[in-house]
Amino acid sequence: MAITNWTWLWLMLGALLCVMELFVPTAFVQMSMGISALLVAILASFVPGLNLQIFLWMVLSVISVYAVKRWMPTAKALAIDDETEAEALTAMEPGETGRVLFEGNSWRAKCEGDQAIQADKRVIVVGRKGNTLLVMLDEFSG
Repeated sequence: MAITNWTWLWLMLGALLCVMELFVPTAFVQMSMGISALLVAILASFVPGLNLQIFLWMVLSVISVYAVKRWMPTAKALAIDDETEAEALTAMEPGETGRVLFEGNSWRAKCEGDQAIQADKRVIVVGRKGNTLLVMLDEFSG
């Protein structure tokens, strides 16, 4: 089993793709393709011809990407109950945006009510539009 130039090519490509995953996260797509390239490097001595090796790499990459995607946990969407409390971090006029403290994190928020919201006041989260929470002044918070 001799190490050919193609073996070195696949080893370098596999290492490069695996290292790139550290700097440009792609949900393990580059890592999967890099591992596939490393597997082709192992098989390069037994598989003649670069065209067949490229085909093998593409097949292994598709299989490994789908396998990794299947085992990765899915992101859980933020569920907003009917009336969830938050605290205004900035003042907001009706229809304007500001910041609120919701579940320990600072969120962008839009004032949906017809009353202005001052900073440090309790607000009710009435919905969500993308990454922006829709809030109203909690009129019963004294």
